[in-house]
Amino acid sequence: MDEEFDERLRSSALAHLRAVQLRTGGPVRHEDVAGFVLDGERIPLMDIQRGIRKPRMLDAALSFRTVFASSPDQRPYADERGVDGYQRYKWRGRNASHPENVALRKAMERQLPLIWFQGLAPGLYLPVFPVWLVAEEPEQHQFVVALDPEQLHTWGDTHDAVVIELRRAYADRIVKERLQQPVFRAQVLAAYENRCAFCRLRHRELLDAAHIRNDSLGGEPVVTNGIAMCKIHHAAFDTMLMAVRPDYAIEVRPDVLVEEDGPTLTYALQRLHLERIELPRQRAARPNRELLEERYERFRMAG
Repeated sequence: MDEEFDERLRSSALAHLRAVQLRTGGPVRHEDVAGFVLDGERIPLMDIQRGIRKPRMLDAALSFRTVFASSPDQRPYADERGVDGYQRYKWRGRNASHPENVALRKAMERQLPLIWFQGLAPGLYLPVFPVWLVAEEPEQHQFVVALDPEQLHTWGDTHDAVVIELRRAYADRIVKERLQQPVFRAQVLAAYENRCAFCRLRHRELLDAAHIRNDSLGGEPVVTNGIAMCKIHHAAFDTMLMAVRPDYAIEVRPDVLVEEDGPTLTYALQRLHLERIELPRQRAARPNRELLEERYERFRMAG
């Protein structure tokens, strides 16, 4: 294998993917990443039939993907984190010699950058890149994934308790920043079709995924713990100026209802009182009513 060609293909593919994301806003479909061309040859960056993509001109994998499931236990492979904080990616099946597993192993051995496509909805993915494979755990039929160069270079066996704890703390932060938060936001926005559930604003760059139960209270980064909101409604929700009741109606704090402060207050907050939020089409993606009840009780106590 020509290592110079491999490096050129990967760097060009990552640059192409960044350009695609500027157009899509982040999430991609197979057709979005199927048009990469190098030296006159089209090289799709994702394989829609397989979880692991190895173009024929390479001997190591270029990308791998985790399929979407409304709940993680519905996925055919249980990709998860280890006790060390590093992410894991399961083999294809249980045969270490399967060509796809061999392709990933070669990428690991040469510490090549890879693309990890995270499923957001059927056929919709968020690319996380570059990532690297730093180890293999044959008994668990999986690889260990580093999400940034720091994780790549600090991986290794150690019995130093301080080093282990520092590594885990760093892993917690980088997993949240590079994987959990971006995937959560993209999944929630996809469920709400890229519009604010309160005011229907469609500018993706002005939208957030608001947590119903906050991270600090143990809220999970799952769609049913999120609502798509524009930045003004997200801020109002987080500061308890507004709430969403378990029946999906919006409630504005009583003192805010009687304020007089111009058209923004009138149209953005007061006129939404008792209106229902716009819900995802799929029932499985709708806000968890128990979490809404918990949040609503906190809102009532704050008011």
